[in-house]
Amino acid sequence: MALREKTIVKLRSRGTGVSHSRTDVDIRDLTISIDEPEARGGTNLGPAPTETALAALAGCTNVIGNKCASKLGVDIGHLNIEITCEFDRRGVTLEEEIDVPFVALRQVVKSDGTATEQDLARVGSEVAKYCPLSKLFEQSGTTLETIWEKA
Repeated sequence: MALREKTIVKLRSRGTGVSHSRTDVDIRDLTISIDEPEARGGTNLGPAPTETALAALAGCTNVIGNKCASKLGVDIGHLNIEITCEFDRRGVTLEEEIDVPFVALRQVVKSDGTATEQDLARVGSEVAKYCPLSKLFEQSGTTLETIWEKA
């Protein structure tokens, strides 16, 4: 009898404000630091919260990309993911409330596997359907452009 995984699960994290700019976050048995750079009064012990969001998108693209490629029988090898972001800082500087602070994101995903450009387009199409971080950004109003190409 195969075990069936739950479709809705609880994810947990616990953040501790170590200073005005640094938060240590416990997730599972890991601790990560989210911090501001020294130029903004932080200690630069980790990425800023907004940078952490971009890192999460890159990580999710990699994980879901590999799952989709496996399902499609496509060899994507290793992925190199570059993200550039147009970010409206008026909210974080308390100048004014911003509905869509991440205005636009551009992801370039380079594959060093044997996948063809057509294969990568298929993988990219599937990733767009299933990546929860892509969905989060897009449904918040962010323009997300993702380009899959051979390395």
